[in-house]
Amino acid sequence: MRVGVLTGGGDCPGLNAVIRAVVRRGVKEFGFEFVGFRDGWRGPLEGVTMPLGIEQCRGILPRGGTILGSSRTNPFAVEGGVERITANLAAAGVDALVAIGGEDTLGVATKLSEQGVPVVGVPKTIDNDLSGTDFTFGFDTAVNIATEAIDRLHTTAESHHRVLVVEVMGRHAGWIALHAGMAGGASEVLIPEQPFDIDAVCARVETRFQTQYAPIIVVSEGAVPADGTGMTMQSGEKDAFGHVRLGGIGDRLAKEIEDRTGKEARAVVLGHVQRGGTPTAFDRWLATRFGLQAIGAVADVEYGVMVALRGTDIVRVPLSEGTGELKLVGPSEYAEAQVFFG
Repeated sequence: MRVGVLTGGGDCPGLNAVIRAVVRRGVKEFGFEFVGFRDGWRGPLEGVTMPLGIEQCRGILPRGGTILGSSRTNPFAVEGGVERITANLAAAGVDALVAIGGEDTLGVATKLSEQGVPVVGVPKTIDNDLSGTDFTFGFDTAVNIATEAIDRLHTTAESHHRVLVVEVMGRHAGWIALHAGMAGGASEVLIPEQPFDIDAVCARVETRFQTQYAPIIVVSEGAVPADGTGMTMQSGEKDAFGHVRLGGIGDRLAKEIEDRTGKEARAVVLGHVQRGGTPTAFDRWLATRFGLQAIGAVADVEYGVMVALRGTDIVRVPLSEGTGELKLVGPSEYAEAQVFFG
């Protein structure tokens, strides 16, 4: 059997660990051959491949990014895209495809599976917002990077008696902000699921200064104020999946706080640093287990599924279950965390 592998969407720590596990088990236990498709769905769409075997996977376990490259290509936005993918898979002699990605990449995999393409999905996103799995790899690394940044910012905030607003990734879900904010001892965490009251934020800032501590505000890029005025800057351009680029909430929030309280405020945007570099031990462990089980599904000829973490077990769930809806921070989870802020 010849198996294709691709990685799509934003890069993520742990992608290489998945590729390595898929290939090593596939070759050693099942005798499979592999071909790597370059740059996400652009690979099978345009027939762009690279050799993929044990030799190509040596030394990649601790590396961030992906040796296969990535993109946000959407074959369903291209005329004849599905037919081109089917033809290119056949031309490459591919019997099954392992697609590693987030909401958009696995959304494409789900649609292709419904049209008869043999696909197994592996959930990837630093946002941890895919339903069907308790955790996605990449999330732990992103939270650790954000937490370290918050730790470092506490000292400079207190030295200068200023407010520091830390903007982290999270378009629709605030998992990174919530976990990093709690771990880093933030004064306030603002997430997309819970519109915030700017007056309440400013009141929290004043209270924090009264206790002789400088506040740290952690905000997801997709957070919005309750009054609906809109503080998040967006570019007018959309990607192939219809997403606009978010950003700017940190700067806007810092300016509002400074104008309303008179306290000096600065914004720090962590941006893509959250995606890069060496994955944590947890992400390497989870990504490796996902890869081992994904190629196991291929060996069992069980397609149209996604591997998922449930408790401590790796299970197979329908692809549609993993992409049907986003996993968001619930009101009770956010309320529970409020005791730590302030």
